[in-house]
Amino acid sequence: MAAVGHSRSGSQSQQPRLNSRRHYNVVHPVDVETPPLTSPAPATPTVFREVKHFKKWVVWLIPTFVVVNVIMFGVTMYVNNCPKNSVSCIATFLGRFSFQPFKENPLLGPSSSALQKMGALDVKKVVDDHQGWLLITCNWLHGGLFHLLANMLSLLVIGYRLEQEFGFVRIGLLYVISGLGGSLLSSLFIQSNISVGASGALFGLLGAMLSELITNWTIYTSKLGALFTLLIIIAINLAVGILPHVDNFAHIGGFLSGFFLGFVFLIRPQFGWVNQRYVPPEFRTSEVTSKFKTYQCIFWILSLVILIVGFTVGLVMLLRGVDANEHCSWCHYLSCIPTSKWSCRSEPAYCSSTQTGDQLFLICSSNGKNGTYTYPNASSSQLQGLCSQLCS
Repeated sequence: MAAVGHSRSGSQSQQPRLNSRRHYNVVHPVDVETPPLTSPAPATPTVFREVKHFKKWVVWLIPTFVVVNVIMFGVTMYVNNCPKNSVSCIATFLGRFSFQPFKENPLLGPSSSALQKMGALDVKKVVDDHQGWLLITCNWLHGGLFHLLANMLSLLVIGYRLEQEFGFVRIGLLYVISGLGGSLLSSLFIQSNISVGASGALFGLLGAMLSELITNWTIYTSKLGALFTLLIIIAINLAVGILPHVDNFAHIGGFLSGFFLGFVFLIRPQFGWVNQRYVPPEFRTSEVTSKFKTYQCIFWILSLVILIVGFTVGLVMLLRGVDANEHCSWCHYLSCIPTSKWSCRSEPAYCSSTQTGDQLFLICSSNGKNGTYTYPNASSSQLQGLCSQLCS
């Protein structure tokens, strides 16, 4: 390094003296190995991964189910073709999409013969003709516009949250299997009439919500409030099922199927297990070795056994033509309770017909009413529609 100042010797004196003028050398950074300034390293941001068990799914399956049900109703009304097969129709400006008379169908919908063509649940066809697919297809049909709107609004309200929480695979399976369970119980107890509607599958979603609340009890904050609210909703919906012309056995069968399926499909891992798997070590609260609690595993095993046994026994009874009412004398009250305001008897319409030229004469076998109609060559669907109106 250069000195700070320059010294000079005088001729008369040997003492050094400092120059009055001081010079400072410019030190460049390259010339000096200055240690780098040590500043605290910025803290590494903690990255939390989204837990796959609790992530929010994109909801698309439930809206698709709604669209499919609406399309199926439109196709059914097209096949129904009320102006061609009935004497009178409602909303005739809709053409062949117009509705059957209120006397025949108060729900603003097609005739029973059109529903049968489209795949309504008819126990005789399932047992005698081995058309087992009717247990599934009936869940995608509806008896009328009011029936369709009520079910689809309920499906959006209930199904949206479940699919968002658990994904389309589990909720799709739950919906279809619950609908099958509802059809199965309905066919064992109601064998004289056809049955349609997505109510069994909807009640399956309600049942799954209840079992999901039970099996994932520890992760909820207001447990009793959520349980009470859900039980009230279920009780009200089941109470509506005791009215006439409502298939409450489909509701009960769907609810029980969905309830047990919820223990199988909608089980969540322990929070502690999720915590130690997805959260950095410094944020972990405890070490949990098992993914699920003991009671969750017990519910899972019992529910799976009950589902397998229940569906197997139900299908065997159905295919053997067993009428469950013969083994349970009071069970019919679960679907309809007779009062002074209404009757629970709903026999299918049968009529005797006589054709004389263009005149068709019908007599209803159940109430004895008769009617004369101008039909040169009435088809079977026209006869069924006229008979339904006459017997209603």
